[in-house]
Amino acid sequence: MLNLVQLNFRLLKNILFLFVFFSFVTSALQAQPGLKPDSLQIAAMNKLSFLEGEWTGTGWMQMGRDKHYFTQKETVIRKVNNAVYVIDGIGLDSESNQVIYQAFAIISYDPNNKKYLIRTIKGDGNYVDADAYVTDDGGFVWGFTHPQAGQIKYTTRLVEGKWVEK
Repeated sequence: MLNLVQLNFRLLKNILFLFVFFSFVTSALQAQPGLKPDSLQIAAMNKLSFLEGEWTGTGWMQMGRDKHYFTQKETVIRKVNNAVYVIDGIGLDSESNQVIYQAFAIISYDPNNKKYLIRTIKGDGNYVDADAYVTDDGGFVWGFTHPQAGQIKYTTRLVEGKWVEK
């Protein structure tokens, strides 16, 4: 009699486990139907398609009285079913060839709030969540407020096939 009770308990436990397991799998599948971003997200990200590619060039930045010239490389690719852009950038000082800039960024679009989201991670490991938008003429603007420097704003455009950023 005891063996029959133990057997029924084990059977009941196995059936309960299978029920919970299949419920979890079914709900997980329903939570990610097709794994495709909605059309609003894709349309917004398509506006940034001019950023895609590997870009190199020269530039300068001014901090106080000192003006620093550098060589910059940016690699921009789309990921996650074309719903995000990943940007990997590095800048080398033109005189010393030392790294003076290194950053990583992720750009996405929030269809509920109808705005771009950008998180940049600097070479020191700190990050900035920035405001971003596309201008009427197709440029991409992003920026943030720095505690010591004030408002920082970057505007990127494709001009005659070249990435131009101010």
